[in-house]
Amino acid sequence: MDQLYQLSLNLTIWLQENYPQFLSLMRLISLTGEEQFYLVILPAFYWAINKHLGRQLGYLFLFSVAVNNILKNTFRQPRPFWLDPSVQQAEAEGYGITSGHVQNATAVLFLLASWVKRGWVWLPAALYVFLMAVSRVYLGVHFIQDVFFGFWVGLLLLVIFLVLRNRFIAGFNKRILGKRLLGMIALPVILASTYVAVLLLLGPPDMTVPWSAYIPAAELNGYEDIVSGVAGLLGFGIGIVLESSRIRFRSDGPVWQRIARYLLGIAVAIAIWGGLRAAFPFELAWIALPFRFLRYFLLLFWVTYLAPWVFVKLRLATTDPEPEARVTL
Repeated sequence: MDQLYQLSLNLTIWLQENYPQFLSLMRLISLTGEEQFYLVILPAFYWAINKHLGRQLGYLFLFSVAVNNILKNTFRQPRPFWLDPSVQQAEAEGYGITSGHVQNATAVLFLLASWVKRGWVWLPAALYVFLMAVSRVYLGVHFIQDVFFGFWVGLLLLVIFLVLRNRFIAGFNKRILGKRLLGMIALPVILASTYVAVLLLLGPPDMTVPWSAYIPAAELNGYEDIVSGVAGLLGFGIGIVLESSRIRFRSDGPVWQRIARYLLGIAVAIAIWGGLRAAFPFELAWIALPFRFLRYFLLLFWVTYLAPWVFVKLRLATTDPEPEARVTL
């Protein structure tokens, strides 16, 4: 493993020294892989472009985020700048492998490409994923193996998602509301239980490694990310089930309605994300983590259920005339 670390570090140093003019571009590409970027872009699909596509993109993204955090805290591998601080050109928290930026981009962009069903769409999607991988290595926040595994894990999660959607969603849709809600609760509970089991099996991290100074912050980041991922997945899943049963809003309509829905919805979403972040305590983890759970649950519940309810009440969206008999992710 040490040889892989050094090989990747050498590549990062070579890229930075020979192509310094690409620094701003690499930072911009990497920025589009941040959590905040997805939270701003993905609701637009759900509220104003295609409701069913938005459900799929959002759920897969949140599922990928939770799985990525479990993997990071299972392998507990360093980042390049933990070994050589001089290569760091961007902020990054938590352990290295696997790259969440590459994993999430692979899952979300390839799902979008499969939905569009145009052969040429796969080329820009693949190019974006490749550039995301390059940017993470260039910026000194991931090793080559991190982005490599990030790509394959993202692809695997996409395949699992598509298989489950195509084979089991029809039966899921026929269940009563209570059972559908239990189904949406089950996955976050399983992921959280897996994370706890991994921590118990692995025990405390090895503090004798050269990068031990970064480990306490990485462990805390792991707790925060699993809480965010599980809470978001729970709020999103419950929200889409309730919306499908009780509201049934339509994402079509005149352009002005779509724009109004998005602007109103995203303004409240940002207020929840940023406002509650500033208002809730964060100094002590045992106090901060439950509030973090509440913040992300409310954020995704707003996106999937409360915002559509507001859109309908304000006549910014119409509803389906008959209750949907199913939830289409």
